[in-house]
Amino acid sequence: MLANAIIFALMTSKNKIDIRSLSAEQIKNFFLENGEKAFRAKQVYEWLWGKSARSFAEMTNLSKDIRQLLEKHFSIDAIEINTIQTSSDKTIKAAFKLVDDNFVEGVLIPTKNRATACISSQVGCIFACKFCATGQLKYQRNLDFDEMYDQVALLNKLSIDNYNTPLSNIVYMGMGEPLLNYENVIKSIKKITATDGLGMSPRRITVSTIGIPKMIKRLGDDDVKFNLAVSLHTANQSKRSTIISTNQQNTLIKLAEALKYYHAKTNNRITYEYVLLKNFNDSLTDAKELAEFCKITPCKVNLIEYNAVSKTGFYKTTEERLNAFSEFLENRNMVVNIRNSRGEDIDAACGQLANKLKTT
Repeated sequence: MLANAIIFALMTSKNKIDIRSLSAEQIKNFFLENGEKAFRAKQVYEWLWGKSARSFAEMTNLSKDIRQLLEKHFSIDAIEINTIQTSSDKTIKAAFKLVDDNFVEGVLIPTKNRATACISSQVGCIFACKFCATGQLKYQRNLDFDEMYDQVALLNKLSIDNYNTPLSNIVYMGMGEPLLNYENVIKSIKKITATDGLGMSPRRITVSTIGIPKMIKRLGDDDVKFNLAVSLHTANQSKRSTIISTNQQNTLIKLAEALKYYHAKTNNRITYEYVLLKNFNDSLTDAKELAEFCKITPCKVNLIEYNAVSKTGFYKTTEERLNAFSEFLENRNMVVNIRNSRGEDIDAACGQLANKLKTT
């Protein structure tokens, strides 16, 4: 019995396995071996990935007996919203509780023309960047692909319920380093973009990395269709090493080589994320170094206002220095966007809310 053997192999200490860990073919084999029609698998698969069902009871086009059969053998280990904070600027921060009682965060950022979901890829983060609240959390584990999918589905529902608009964009910029959870991130994007999933365009998805050269090259080899953003924050090797410990191994020289390789493979333009920190990386000298680094490939730069995090020693730059920095880059014909701080009246900086929940 192939399906039963597969299911047994996937069993853990729980009595049931998450049905979402099975492929459509495996679900079909399960139905056939239990005397049911093969087309039931397609119905279940649509409920799981197209309609984001969180229980078998929701699968109303299945008979009660079939739902009971599924309930007997499987679970749907969907994440749950534990806490919601809503900012005066309409940003919504959600803390998601996982089945193992860990927490991750997601943010819904509505603007006039779009609704963006920012999701997490890990519980905690191994890199512990000095200015980041997530860096104050101990790394626990990678998220499974379905846990990332769930964040998107739940934030999409929040967007529709609160602002009457579905998500237009997804950014993997929450807790964790996505490229250290490569397989699950790629699988989650496939589910989100699949026609039998959420059907979103990969061009509306951005994966953000602190900059891991060998994994960036792998993205190029895999010819990914989504967007790549690099959390650069400074183009000065010495400065970057003081805020990002791995920069001593993954140097800016190695990063530049990887980005050139990635661009040659995909022809995708790179986005640089640059959080402006007062009196640290916000001078015109810093802007000149950034402009020089950006010559390696076609790119755009997002200048981000810092959402202050306690105990880091870093603060938001002044409006005057932000505008001068932006003007310097624009005068060199660079594409520059200013990302104003959102959710300052709530725990909107990455990791802030999870830190609070961890200590309660």
